[in-house]
This record gives sequence, C-alpha cells and structure tokens, in this order.
Amino acid sequence: MSENKTFTVDGRNIEFQDGDTIMDAALRAKVYIPHLCHNPEFEPHGSCRVCIVAVNGRHVAACTQPAAQGLEVDNASQAIMDQRRTLLQMLFVEGNHVCPGCEKSGACQLQALAYYTGMLAPHFAHFSPQRKVDASHSEMVIDFNRCILCELCVRASRDLDKKNVFAIGGRGISSRLVINSPSGRLGDTDFAAEDKAAQICPVGAILPKHRGYDKPIGERLYDQKTIDVVDDVAVHRKERDERG
Repeated sequence: MSENKTFTVDGRNIEFQDGDTIMDAALRAKVYIPHLCHNPEFEPHGSCRVCIVAVNGRHVAACTQPAAQGLEVDNASQAIMDQRRTLLQMLFVEGNHVCPGCEKSGACQLQALAYYTGMLAPHFAHFSPQRKVDASHSEMVIDFNRCILCELCVRASRDLDKKNVFAIGGRGISSRLVINSPSGRLGDTDFAAEDKAAQICPVGAILPKHRGYDKPIGERLYDQKTIDVVDDVAVHRKERDERG
C-alpha cells in the first residue's frame, strides 16, 4: 500500500492526488487560499495573482502550481499578506469600485478579500476611468467600471454555455471586457440570465435587472461569514437557485 502524498501549508500536512495544484489540494482540505479568478469548474487561469504563496521560498500562484511531495507552502506570513493587499489595492483603483453604492456589496469577493487581508484603503491614486454601463439586454446589465478582468464570464460562456459571448480585448492597461456582437452590445447576443456566465461574476460587473437590493444588507454572503469559511462554488450555486 503506497503512502499518501503530502505537502505542508503553514506547517499543516495536506494530502494531494496526481494532477492536483496546490489550490486544488488545499481547498479539498478546507484550507483557504485567497483567490478571485480561480474556480474549480474551469482550468487554472492565474490572472489575478491574489492566490500568491511562497513555495520553498519562491513566489508562485497556488492555482497553477502543481502540488508535489514535500513542498513547504507559506500562505499566511506577513510578507505574503502584504503582497495580496497590494494586488487588491491596485484592483480597487483600476476601476470604479464604490462599495456603499454597489448592488453586490456584502456578496462581492473583491470586497470580502479586502476585509480578509486588512486592505481598508486603496493606497494608490485612483485611475477613475469612465467606462460605460450596458443595459441593452432585457434581463441583465453590465457595469464595465467594476470588471476586474478575471475572465470567469469569458470561460463560463465559452466552456459551459458554448456561446462565446465575452472576450478580452486590448493589451496591458488598455485591456477590457468586450461583447462578441456586431454592435458590441449585450442585447444583441444570445446571452441569457440562466447562463453560467450570468451567475459567476465575483464583483458587481454583471447583475440581473429588476432585482436590485432584494436581499438586505446584513443578510448577504459575507455579512454572515468571512470569505475564508465560505465554499465559493456551493455558495454561488445556492445564490443562483434562490434567484430562480
């Protein structure tokens, strides 16, 4: 009988299987590694870098780094948490994230991670971009000011919905979410409120119409539990089912 394969996260032994990433094995063991672009339903992406950890002294993204026997993973040191705070600070200033006025407040992963890491001020100068809001669709609205380019909607539409409604255009600071229709408007696509891509946005960029603030503040996801004890996939599926 072969021995279990393990590595450590902050001194705790974590079992892993062939093909696992550090993130896969840690989440299975109920060890939380902060993340935004990661979702177990899709191939690892590594775009947000919030899941940065130190592995034997080298900084890597936990969602793409293969698990291996004997790795020593630092997930919670001051240095690692400082880097995560800096990444979150940059995300907040690259868009217009006004949490008190956002429908997603209390159920936003970006906001919840800011609280989790102790990021209570953006630190950097705000870019204050003027991005459009696309309300052309009968059921959904997109506020491009809040998009963090995690590509979850891109992957969901392509891999699960089989529609390819979304894509990322531009490069560097000019990167942006684009709509795959001749007009560039969501209302001119076959996007539907039942699509996986309509349910998966971790911030307040893609929202249903006619249902604003239907769950009171104080009763939302991260009002009830901090993000480190929430199972993201189960929670978002539950929220979708509640919305009908």
